[in-house]
Amino acid sequence: MLFSPMNLGQLELPNRLVMAPLTRIRSGKEGIPGPLVVEYYRQRASLGLIVSEGIYPSPAGRGFPGQPGLVTEEQLKAWAAVTAAVHAEGGRIFAQVMHAGRVTHEATNGGHEVVAPSAIAIDGETRTYDGKKAYPVPHALTAEELPGIREELVLAARNAIEAGFDGVELHSANGYLLHEFLTSAANQRDDNYGGSPENRARFVVEVTQAVVDAIGADRVGIRISPEHNVQGALELDAADVRETYGYLVDALAPLKLAYLSVLHKDPGSELVQDLRSRFNGTFMLNTGFGVITTREDATSIVSDDLADAVVVGRPAIANPDLVRRWREGLPVNEPDPATFYSDGAEGYTDYPVYQSSN
Repeated sequence: MLFSPMNLGQLELPNRLVMAPLTRIRSGKEGIPGPLVVEYYRQRASLGLIVSEGIYPSPAGRGFPGQPGLVTEEQLKAWAAVTAAVHAEGGRIFAQVMHAGRVTHEATNGGHEVVAPSAIAIDGETRTYDGKKAYPVPHALTAEELPGIREELVLAARNAIEAGFDGVELHSANGYLLHEFLTSAANQRDDNYGGSPENRARFVVEVTQAVVDAIGADRVGIRISPEHNVQGALELDAADVRETYGYLVDALAPLKLAYLSVLHKDPGSELVQDLRSRFNGTFMLNTGFGVITTREDATSIVSDDLADAVVVGRPAIANPDLVRRWREGLPVNEPDPATFYSDGAEGYTDYPVYQSSN
């Protein structure tokens, strides 16, 4: 089952292994992916679908030093080289559109105001171009400012298609801007975008609808991470989580998106499977950051009908030929965490493909 084809919007995927969006910060201060980035994605084109690292839709939305953008002509031209290389190898690639929200600093995003649903800072520090700094208190976006943020995300989606991506994944997980609207830990608004689960989900639904209107539902996926509890996006009230994400998925289901991707450590949980049932479309699972997904894990998720496809991170980093290795039961390379967020080819494009000893 894991290696059988499946449909995703207008695409046919040759297998059900999806490369997770993985922050690799190799695109320099100008956010322009270079030849190393082209080679990295090209090497992994045999995966059923590649989802790119998070790409910022506006300078203010940039979360990390070295993160790529979908804003300037130079960035789009560079991404066109990436998508062309993936397609030349027979692959398929979606761009993950990611506004960092409050998970950034002025010393990272070029001096732009840090924004969020409410003026609540994350407790902790972030890496910037000037070293580690405490997260700032963000500017609470006004209701009048929200359409502008929505249009930034729509333009980034249009730019992604122009650059040759097969579609986009909206990043509504892991504590970034869209997720910040969903969680009361970051959203303490008293207008139509805060308070009740319906109100907290409103902006995510509006953004998704606008992106669908711009590029077509079959080119739009969305990623969520209920109860993941990272970067200050704490979701500790199980009843509220069920109500908020249930409302969100009920509102998204009629849009007929290409897929819903869920990051959760318990794929068989009542919460996760209820969201799958509500979505009633292509459903992807990522079991989380805590434990590396193994071949056996991935196989059982699909064979036990917990999801249509499995999203994998670290195995895809370390094994450009992961599909072949897992399909044939071959040994795998182990990932080197020390090089996940460094510069250059080491730990990026130098992981070897499997070589038979014969």
